[in-house]
Amino acid sequence: MSTPTRAASYRAVLTTPHALRTFSAALVGRLSYGVVFVSLMVALTSATGSYSLAGAAIALFGAGAVLVAPLRAGLIDRHGPRLSLPPMAIAYAALLAALAFATWRPGAAPGWVLLLLTASAGVCSPPLGPVMRTLWSNLLPDPARRQRAFALDTVVEELLYVTGPVLAGLFIAIGRPALGVATSAVLVLVGTLAMVSSPAARAWPAPPAVAPPLRGGRALWEPVIVVGGLGLALGSLGLLIVAFAVRHDQLTAVAWVEAALAAGSAIGGIAYGARTWALSQRTQLPLLTLALAAVLVTAGFAPGVVALAAAAALAGLFVAPALTTAYLLVDGAVPAAARTRAGTWVNSAFNAGSSGGTAAIGLLIGRAPLPVCFAVAALPLLLTAAGVLVPSGRRVTAL
Repeated sequence: MSTPTRAASYRAVLTTPHALRTFSAALVGRLSYGVVFVSLMVALTSATGSYSLAGAAIALFGAGAVLVAPLRAGLIDRHGPRLSLPPMAIAYAALLAALAFATWRPGAAPGWVLLLLTASAGVCSPPLGPVMRTLWSNLLPDPARRQRAFALDTVVEELLYVTGPVLAGLFIAIGRPALGVATSAVLVLVGTLAMVSSPAARAWPAPPAVAPPLRGGRALWEPVIVVGGLGLALGSLGLLIVAFAVRHDQLTAVAWVEAALAAGSAIGGIAYGARTWALSQRTQLPLLTLALAAVLVTAGFAPGVVALAAAAALAGLFVAPALTTAYLLVDGAVPAAARTRAGTWVNSAFNAGSSGGTAAIGLLIGRAPLPVCFAVAALPLLLTAAGVLVPSGRRVTAL
C-alpha cells in the first residue's frame, strides 16, 4: 500500500476522554470468551466422559451465539447498551454459573441439561466487541483516530484469545476446569456492568423513532463476505498446523506455530493502524487477503515446523489489518444507528467461516497431500478477493 502517512498516535486514542476506562472494562468482559471455550470443553468432557457430547455442546454454544447475533445487535442499536447489555450479561453469567455447578463433579447433571444450558448461554452471550467498536466510532469521529482505535481493538482482542486459554489451563492443571467456567461468568458480568456505567455508554446517541434497516449494499456485504472467506482460511489453517506437526512428529510445536501467527498479527495490526494509507480501504481489503492467500499456499511447502512457524508469522502480518479494514468499511457503510448490527455481521461471518473451514479441511486431510490442503485453505481468500477487485459491470452474478 503506497505512500503511507502517519495517523494519530495510539496515546492520542487512549487519552480521549472516557476511552481508556471504557476499553479496559470491555476487555475484562471479552476475556471471558477467551477463557470459556477451553474451560467448558474440558469441564464437559470430565463431567460426562463423552467427547461427542462435549463437542455437541460447544457446537450448540457457537450456533446459538452466531444465529441470534443479529437480533442481539438490533436490540442494542434500538435501545442502547445501557438497557440491552446488562440483561444479556446477567443471563449469560447465570447460565455459565449453572454450567460450572453442573460440571463440578462427574454425573452431576444429565447430558440433555448440559446441552440445554450451553445452547442457552450462546443465545444470551453479550456482543461486547461490536458494542466497543461502535463506542470507538462515537468517541472518535476523526477517521485517522478511528482507524488506529479499531486496529488496537482487533490486536488486543486476538491477544485475549491467546491469553484466555492459558488462564483456562491453570484451572485445568489444578483439576477444576469448572472453575474456569465460573471465572468466565464473573469476568463477563463485571466487565459488562463496568462498560455500560462509563460516560461513553451513557452518551450513546438516542435511537431514531424507527430503527433504520441494515442497508449498506455492496459497501456492507463485500467486507462481510471477504471476512467469511478469511474465517474459512484461518479455521482450516488451525487444523492444518496440527496435521503438519503430527506429520513431522512434533505435536508440541503446534503452540509455537499458533503463537507465531498471533505475534505476526499483533505486529501487523499495530503497524497498519499507525499509518494512513493512500489506497482506499475497499482496495486494501482484497489485497491483504490475496497476500495472506499467497503465504498460505507457500506454507504448504515448508520443510519443517520452524519454517512453518516463520510462514505463520508472515501470514499473521495480514490478519489483523484485514479484520480492521473490514470493520472500518462496514462502520462507514451504514447509519450510526445500525453500526452494532453491521459489526456483528462481520463477527458472525468470521466465526461461521472459521467453524466451517475447520470442518471442511478435516474431511480433506489424509485424502490429499498437505500442500494441496494448504492451497485449498487459501481458495476462499482468492475467490472473495477476486469478487471485490473485478469491476461490478463485468460480473455475471453479484456477490
